[in-house]
Amino acid sequence: MTKPLLRSLSAALLFVATLAPAPAQRISADGAVQTFNFISDQYFTDVYFKYSPTSGTQVGYHQYDTQLEDFSAATIQKQITALHEYEKKLAAIDPSALDASVAADRDILLNSICSQLLTLEVIRPWEKNADTYSSGITNSIFTIMERPYAPTNTRLRAAVARELLIPQVFLEARKNLKNPPKIYTEIALEQIDGLVSFFQTDVPSAFANATDATAKAAFAKSNAAVIEALKSYGAWMKSDLLPRSNGDFRLGTDTFRKKLAYDEMVDTSPFVLLNIAYADLQKNQADFKRIAHDLDPTKSPDQVLAELATIHPAPDKLIPAFQSTFAGLITFIDAHHIITIPSKVEPTLEETPPFMRATTSASMDPPGPFETHSTKAYFNVTLPEKSWTPEHIAEHMAEFNIGTIISTAVHEAYPGHYIQFLWQDQFPSKVRKLVGANTNIEGWAHYCEQMMLDQGYGAPGTLSPDGNPLTDRESKLIKLGQLQYALLRDARFVVSIRLHTDLKMRMNVDTPVGTPSSEVEYGPFTFDQAVDFFVKEGYQSKSVGLVETKRGTADATYLYYTLGKLEITKLREDLKAKQGTAFNLQQFHDSFMRQGPAPIKVIRKAMLHNDSPVL
Repeated sequence: MTKPLLRSLSAALLFVATLAPAPAQRISADGAVQTFNFISDQYFTDVYFKYSPTSGTQVGYHQYDTQLEDFSAATIQKQITALHEYEKKLAAIDPSALDASVAADRDILLNSICSQLLTLEVIRPWEKNADTYSSGITNSIFTIMERPYAPTNTRLRAAVARELLIPQVFLEARKNLKNPPKIYTEIALEQIDGLVSFFQTDVPSAFANATDATAKAAFAKSNAAVIEALKSYGAWMKSDLLPRSNGDFRLGTDTFRKKLAYDEMVDTSPFVLLNIAYADLQKNQADFKRIAHDLDPTKSPDQVLAELATIHPAPDKLIPAFQSTFAGLITFIDAHHIITIPSKVEPTLEETPPFMRATTSASMDPPGPFETHSTKAYFNVTLPEKSWTPEHIAEHMAEFNIGTIISTAVHEAYPGHYIQFLWQDQFPSKVRKLVGANTNIEGWAHYCEQMMLDQGYGAPGTLSPDGNPLTDRESKLIKLGQLQYALLRDARFVVSIRLHTDLKMRMNVDTPVGTPSSEVEYGPFTFDQAVDFFVKEGYQSKSVGLVETKRGTADATYLYYTLGKLEITKLREDLKAKQGTAFNLQQFHDSFMRQGPAPIKVIRKAMLHNDSPVL
């Protein structure tokens, strides 16, 4: 389901470990003898964590806990200069002199640096997105308070050190923000009250057991200053920034292509990707309509979907409903040889932290790899608020119907994100543990939703989470839930391209969306057209369509769910064709996991030993 805006999964899955020595070295551009290992280690220390200390806290490097991101224009320029320096150093390493795996790591890290430069120099969220600052500082404190990795007093002192630096962040924001897109400023304003509430309520509660009187007194002052700074920032955005927010959120075709190439190593043209997106959308729409008709020929797919939305546990039974899926999923995975589960420890189910509830229904929050004192992985589930109206509660609980509960448990836990976390110790290098591709991370979790049903999970006669055999009707409802999520991700695929590129399509208005025709030409989506697409073609509610489109304005390449799923499925089928009867699904999944969250292009080459297309 939707990931927290303040903590994307790619950040939560930042894994770190020691590299094996690189087998080759070369004279770098500055004339010094360098190995890839030396340069990459130096990069993470001198650039990556230096300019993103919150990421250091997230992965378990607590020497960064008292530091905060510096958003001054001068520091941003220093970061850009440093990134260019390491771009040159990595480019000077001859990949042909490295073993294949290390050469791939060089490409991954070089692409990551290019992506950061594209973000800082071209996309420029520090000039365009006010929420970068307000949600950014909130996350910096959340990373300290969310886990008991150190005594409460120690973490409180670190939080105070960071809070003392926060007011300056908002002074820099006022200097940096220039003609942002209106939607970005509106989203930042929508979030500001929740962030203020977070510092008023959640942060003090997290440190309620502190006994250090000096630290508590300092915290009272620093936290009050942060609250005041946030309120002042909100007022400034409303009175000053919003009226002059006339910028464009669209990346444009060239920048969109570069971002996909750098982040995911996908160089397929957006036009080809758009055709792939529509084809998958239509396939899933047809499957949904077929199953809906089988369930009740007298009802339209919309009516069946509305009925499905009402089949969910009571709000107070939601967390137990997820818990009850674990045993069955684990048993099925083991019995059907789906993938090796490296640990019997299950994730800890809990209610989503208050400040994250507006942006996520469910999420997996694993610890950083260097966390030695707090190693639990949290499966967060958002429950309805007591203040909500019955209509709001019903709409929220519709996201947890009989089918989507199964898909969410598969996606977040078994064999999705939690299994990815459990395999982290076997990832082959530091680069693979720190730099992840979302087509791998989210693509894997989304791939698992369909793969598990294809392998027989949820079939008639198999046991439901409550221990009773599933009826044919219940099995079909589970499939509809999986398809509803697949259609949501298909809609993201289409919307991401049509919101951010200048591509035009020709199609016949009398045929299904996406059917080639020469009659009518359609250009890029407007915001409202994107919302409408989620509703009409993605089978989502209007409120979901609105939230998803808002996300898509900033998360421009959130097509990576379906894109990654299709890449992984093609890799599996290509390997199956190559190996014939020797193909083994568990061996395929285990081998895939061992590669770490690398772009699928890298994994294809490692597993197929060729450079065949990813799609």
